[in-house]
Amino acid sequence: MTTAESVPARTRAVARGIATDELVTRKGLRLNRDPRRVIAKLFMPGSQGPEMNSRAAGVVRRVLALSEEEVEAAYERTLEGFSTRHRNLEETFIENFRTIEHRVAHGVELSHSRRCLIGAHFTQEYAIEGAALTNPSMVAHPDQSGLADGELRFLMSARAIGEGHLSCVEFRTGVIGPNGELRVDEPSPYAHVGRVKATRYQRSMLRAALAVPADDDEVLAYLLHHLPEEFTDAQLEARLGELHPQLLVLEKTYNTFARIHWFVACHYRLEFAGDEGVSERALWPESPTERRGMEDARFVRCTDDDGQVIYRATYTAYNGSETATQLIETTDFRSFQMAQLFGHAVGDKGLALFPRKIGGRHVALSRWDRESNSLAVSDNGRVWPDSQELEVPPHPWALTQVGNCGSPIETEAGWLVLTHGVGAMRVYALGAVLLDLEDPTRVLGSSTEPLLIASPDERDGYVPNVVYSCGGLKHDDTLVIPYGFGDMGIEFATVSVSRLVERLLGK
Repeated sequence: MTTAESVPARTRAVARGIATDELVTRKGLRLNRDPRRVIAKLFMPGSQGPEMNSRAAGVVRRVLALSEEEVEAAYERTLEGFSTRHRNLEETFIENFRTIEHRVAHGVELSHSRRCLIGAHFTQEYAIEGAALTNPSMVAHPDQSGLADGELRFLMSARAIGEGHLSCVEFRTGVIGPNGELRVDEPSPYAHVGRVKATRYQRSMLRAALAVPADDDEVLAYLLHHLPEEFTDAQLEARLGELHPQLLVLEKTYNTFARIHWFVACHYRLEFAGDEGVSERALWPESPTERRGMEDARFVRCTDDDGQVIYRATYTAYNGSETATQLIETTDFRSFQMAQLFGHAVGDKGLALFPRKIGGRHVALSRWDRESNSLAVSDNGRVWPDSQELEVPPHPWALTQVGNCGSPIETEAGWLVLTHGVGAMRVYALGAVLLDLEDPTRVLGSSTEPLLIASPDERDGYVPNVVYSCGGLKHDDTLVIPYGFGDMGIEFATVSVSRLVERLLGK
């Protein structure tokens, strides 16, 4: 366990006792990036440069030219150097060999070691925290067994940033004590990505993704008529294969095909084996919208109408030039469903979901214009057509832009929303807003002064003067706020919920 009093070398604790507001207690607990946390991922020689000219054929040819003795020796050296750094590394080599197996001529029989050695040449290590570990969100862990009275186990997501500023989502666990004490579990020394599995798609979401006003697309109309509401890859390809030949020669048919397959690629299921801890699991970019990163996941524990508990997170997908807000859903943090979101209110980042429906509809905080907080509603939780700006008085520390810092937290007095504001010199500060429980468009109160700004030893980092959270967790009367500083590391603070609510209500 990592605590503010006793911290291993990998996780530095700093006892400062500095607070921006007298309500806030910094916990003196810091999580720093660990460049030793590496994943083994597919490596395609020649695919990184602007020419995108694969060198795979030459690599395979040179490995095939080795004698069996040379293969055994080279593979043994590879295992000696890397098997202690990864779990089930040989399985990764075999999987990556299968990805490139088409470069081996038909009828050529290869030994197991040669297959693995070829796979090793198409594998690389990537330090997922090589640059930073930041921007956390916190939820109650699905497993609350084995705790003492007054304790709550939490699960925290974080944005891990590596080489080339490529982001993925990682997890940590820990325990909140009865008086707001914090313990963070030491993460596993291993990290790995999951396996992409077949999923099902929704016809209504295909309509939302492809339908363009004043554009009547014959191929799309055909699919929307013949596909069931939930369909598989096989059903989609079967319907596309049944298109009339005259539809195939329409000028925009192949453009429609490309848009359909883009939609399919952006919806996928990621699964992990059940025998490793959640800290080993890294949600790695898998879709074309995410190919340069998955950023700032805002997890929230939701209760649906049927009583089922499901964890949802909105996150920013980045493809290298554009950002988009997308959705993660999981019930166990072993299987994750990724999907696109649609509608004007979604915006390209900063959407945060409420933990339950209000008035029979899904509700979210929107920052569609990237500079103000709004409230959006949706019938299905996927399409968010419009939003209403929340009327919050402007404050000098938040004149450049404002936004949420995660999903609203339900209290007896109202929905407690952590916010961020940006002021002069691009200084980020955290504040809070209280919204009416039944009508969250009504603002009951807001912070006139920041709750939290970067302390002197937090302000210098990859991005100076930034503190940022993607979601806090309420335990009894304590609100735990995990926050990133300088886009570098993670720290923690606590606030009395009742005293904060009184402050927001002007009492």
